[in-house]
Formats: sequence, structure tokens, C-alpha cells
Amino acid sequence: MTVSNLEKYRKDLKALLEEGWLVLQALVRTADGEGEWRAHLTKAGWTEDQIEKLEHDIKPFLTGYNHWYSEALVVVKQLLPDRFADFVKFYERPKARKTFDVETYRIEDACQSLSSTRYGGEVVVDMSAAIPLLQQQIAILESIEKRFESSLFDIKQLVQADLFDSELDVARELLKNKFARAAGAVAGVVLEGHLKQVCDNHNLPKKSGTIAVLNDALKAAGVIELSQSRHIQFLGDIRNKCGLKNPTDPTIEEVGELIDGVDKVIKTIF
Repeated sequence: MTVSNLEKYRKDLKALLEEGWLVLQALVRTADGEGEWRAHLTKAGWTEDQIEKLEHDIKPFLTGYNHWYSEALVVVKQLLPDRFADFVKFYERPKARKTFDVETYRIEDACQSLSSTRYGGEVVVDMSAAIPLLQQQIAILESIEKRFESSLFDIKQLVQADLFDSELDVARELLKNKFARAAGAVAGVVLEGHLKQVCDNHNLPKKSGTIAVLNDALKAAGVIELSQSRHIQFLGDIRNKCGLKNPTDPTIEEVGELIDGVDKVIKTIF
């Protein structure tokens, strides 16, 4: 039985939240020190065996956070784009930062173990300032999890992703049986449909639904980079060769590139 995208997202998100909690514990242990961290867990009711197991599961903060952030960033961008900028803001240090204190400290600083002290040893800011920032990032992920449980959650994109995968499977089967034009046409419909959805995700107006127009709109809005835009243009050119009015037949290799390219686009551009 094939697991639906909805269930896959739910499972992956749960694992990501569990990993995030371990990363948070690694940060607290590093910021507060081993003794204080253990004392806090003991006060919360943890047994010595449970603490020992937790220590075994925790990775060093820098290693654990970088892996977690990379995966969490993609999830937030895809499923909660309205909070994407906030999620990034908690990590990235302000570009025009003029002071280095609790207000301007970011998780990026904690990844470099940065701190500041006044004359006499008084701490101005240290890694502990990153703890509430990481908690905020985890809270954003938790809000996504709550959307899965809500009857108001719009699963249109998740259902659409299932359909797109199925349609690409149809295109591959057509190509396998040497129906190159038909396979390319199906892949082109998938690409066009996905680009329309990406435009909707970013509230971009669409003058028409052609691949070229959608590609230009996404590029102009900064949603995709130049290299991505050129790749989509390349795929669109192959799609056009698959049109019935085009006298030039597409090759098996070209349509294969189109299908693989569309598969990459629907999994990396949101």
C-alpha cells in the first residue's frame, strides 16, 4: 500500500519535531553546563537512567542543529510559507547589526559559540540567548502539525502532489512504449499545473497559464533563481516540441529529460 503524501508529511514532521527537541536539549546543556542541565532534568522528574539515555541520543549542538535546520527550512517553506521569513530570522544574524546583545543575538551566533562580556567578567550575552529563538522555531513547526489535525486544513497541495506523481508515472509508461509526444504532453501538463500552484502560494498574478509566462512571473518575483528559471525554460522548450503542430519529433532522450526535470521541479520549488 502506497503511503499518501499527507501521511508521509505527518510522519516526517513528527520525526522532525522529536529531533528538534533533542537539538534544544543539546543547546541547553551547552549553554547552562552539564551540571545545571542534569539538575533541571532531575527536578523535572527524570531518573538517572533516563538522563543517561538522553545524553546518548543527543548529538553535539552544532552538528544536530545544522542537520535539523536544513530539513525544517524546507518543510516550513512548503507547508507554512507565511512563517518562512520568521523561521529564518531566528537563525540569521541581522545584516546591519550595530550592537551585540540579547536583542540582536541569533542562533547563527550560538552555532559559533559567540558571547560578550563587560569589563570585570559580567556576561552581556551568551548562547543561552538562543534558547528562546530555537523554541520559537520549534513552535512554528508545531503549528504545522496542528494544521494536520484541523478540519480546516487545506490538503489541496498534498492531494495535488499525489496526482502529479501519478501523472509522471503515466508519462514514464508512455515513454517506455515509445509514445514520446504523449509522454511529453503529460509531463508538460504536470509542470504547468505545479508552476500555477507555486504562483498561488506566493500570491502572484497570472496573465496566462503557459509555462513561459509562469516561469517569468516566478523569476521576476525572486521565487526562483536564474539557474532554475533557465532549467524550466529548457523543459518548456522540450514540451513545445511534443505539441502536435510541431513538425519536429522529440527524441526519447529529450522526453526522458523532461520527465526527470519536472519530477525535480515539483519536489524542490514551492
